Amino acid sequence: MRILVVEDERKVAAFVRQGLVEEGHAVEVTADGEAALEAVAEGPPFDLVVLDVMLPRRGGLDVLRSLRALRVQTPVLLLTARDGVADKVAGLDAGADDYLVKPFRLSELLARVRAHLRRASERSDGDVAEPLQVGELTVDTAARRAWRGEDELALRPKEFDLLDLLAREAGRAVTRDRIMREVWDTEWLGSTKTLDTHVLSLRQKLGPDAITTLRGIGYRLEVP
Repeated sequence: MRILVVEDERKVAAFVRQGLVEEGHAVEVTADGEAALEAVAEGPPFDLVVLDVMLPRRGGLDVLRSLRALRVQTPVLLLTARDGVADKVAGLDAGADDYLVKPFRLSELLARVRAHLRRASERSDGDVAEPLQVGELTVDTAARRAWRGEDELALRPKEFDLLDLLAREAGRAVTRDRIMREVWDTEWLGSTKTLDTHVLSLRQKLGPDAITTLRGIGYRLEVP
């Protein structure tokens, strides 16, 4: 797979590049936001972008917004030194599929990369399924689109994957372990803060009571 790494810290960039190359990927590295946009616009398409938030010339979130405005749907994994919920929500709202807080373990980064690449492959190879209907919510897995009534929801890739799983199990509890296994990666054993942030974002779009938190268990999509 072709992966673009956008990171201005040389040691971090070299560390990430080496790990990805050893996994068999073709890796291109850029050190600033403008160069990243040029690489995406001018070269063959990338299968994944690993994007640092703090960059010279043009910040990572600005780069991400520009990519999404250009309808570039390549999965983007943000690298950030900030662990606050507001910072994570800002990244997800800008169009990120996932985020990883520095410092991080290479094994966790590689697990998340495998998850995103695997999910992209499954979406392209999967069987066509009938749209799911849960109350006024419609989820079309094949088209990767969802509606609340007649209004289409603007969902990031991982938000859609999460909603699709919850909709398939509507009214039933879905454990955190299962969500992390099916939406993210079976090998990933890190924090579930990414999941919590995605649930928060979905509630903002579906309504505060649409998804119930089952403490110590997971989540449930409510059936009206």
